[in-house]
Amino acid sequence: MSSHHIQINEALSDYITSVTHPEPDYLVRLREETLRGPDARMQISPHQGALFSVLTQMGQFKKTLEIGVFTGYSSICVARALPEDGKLIACDVSEEWTNIARRYWKEAGVDHKIELYLAPAMTTLKVLIADGQAGTFDFAFIDADKTNYSNYYEAALTLIRAGGLIAVDNVLWHGRVLDQSVMDADTVSIRAFNQNLALDERVWMSMVPIGDGLTLAVKKQAVGK
Repeated sequence: MSSHHIQINEALSDYITSVTHPEPDYLVRLREETLRGPDARMQISPHQGALFSVLTQMGQFKKTLEIGVFTGYSSICVARALPEDGKLIACDVSEEWTNIARRYWKEAGVDHKIELYLAPAMTTLKVLIADGQAGTFDFAFIDADKTNYSNYYEAALTLIRAGGLIAVDNVLWHGRVLDQSVMDADTVSIRAFNQNLALDERVWMSMVPIGDGLTLAVKKQAVGK
């Protein structure tokens, strides 16, 4: 047992991949197609995707939310683990990226589970709340513009049920959270988000050193419990 995290180099990452269930062919091709694009760094890792599938199965999630779709890798990992009558509400603003996602959703056989909203995510989240859907979601994944992380989190916390899970990506921000000379808006926003979430008594939370850092927060039944 160690009190420190092991450093995951490329060889260890390859080993983890070798002893994990292999990606379906459509996920391999989606990842490779995305890697050829200019914004490949925005895609989650296969290890994160596998974790999302496990969490979805373990939590028996039926109604889920994704804030930031990109080319659809994470939404497939969640949707394929949902039951046939499960639903994923997907929020994004890019028709170009989500057109790729739609192709692979269909190939993966999960397109009937996914409802895409092409609009600023906060607009969609406010509509869902106004529509009486507060407290009805089991899971929310936040992976969109970093300056809005706190706003997305508050809306997601309203929308998920007690005992529901919120996952937030890029919370280590390629290590820039530690470099106080880096003061761009994204980095400052992530630092503030991390510091505030560490004090949030409405959730149980853990920051997991996977990918670019993933925070998991479970909504408490009531404050103080």
